[in-house]
Amino acid sequence: MCDVCSQGLEGIWAAVRPHPLQGTHKHCPARPWRRVHRGCFPLHRLELLHRAQSHHWRPGAAAGVGADPVCAHSSCQQRLSYTTLSELALALLDGTVFEIVQGLLEIQHLTEKNLYSQRRQLHSEHRGLKQELFHRHKEAQQCCRPHNLPLLRAAQQREMEAMEQQIREEQRMMDEKIVLELDQKVIDQQSTLEKAGVSGFYITTNPQELTLQMNLLELIRKLQQKEAEAEKKFS
Repeated sequence: MCDVCSQGLEGIWAAVRPHPLQGTHKHCPARPWRRVHRGCFPLHRLELLHRAQSHHWRPGAAAGVGADPVCAHSSCQQRLSYTTLSELALALLDGTVFEIVQGLLEIQHLTEKNLYSQRRQLHSEHRGLKQELFHRHKEAQQCCRPHNLPLLRAAQQREMEAMEQQIREEQRMMDEKIVLELDQKVIDQQSTLEKAGVSGFYITTNPQELTLQMNLLELIRKLQQKEAEAEKKFS
């Protein structure tokens, strides 16, 4: 994460945020802000999953999509303007955005768990089908007359190859389904954060803009951790 961006937003945040002891003020209500799990926050984790899954069937993906989401020093200075950082700091004042991010993270975890369960179930079904076919072939060979074994084995080989082809196709369709759902989850997160007034967030598939949004989320996560630590000190 670019130190210039982090220090810039933290400086603005320090100037505009309410002191923890001022939580009783009518304009600065105290609220227990929950921390986002370290290293796992909306968009960032989903985008990485998207890249990992889509790599196998999207050979035409734009160059740079798989780059590490850490912006260059000059790039961050140029793209994350003082206005953007100021708007972001103001959007974080009452803690609502922190709670929204936490909610998105929880939805994301449920989605990932469900998709993983579906994929694991499909693999389990495929293993069962292959084992069943193997045992059926073995029994058929034991009952077959010796002079008919070559023909039987050739037919069984064709049947096994057809099943393996079907399994590969079903796995491909499942992986595509996973990527589409993850893509939709990214869009939902972008839309939610845009509606919440978080500067820099809107629906986009541009790799550079996605990287910028991931960096903004990293800044939000760092500020949330600092606020949680400050709340503990004054509690």
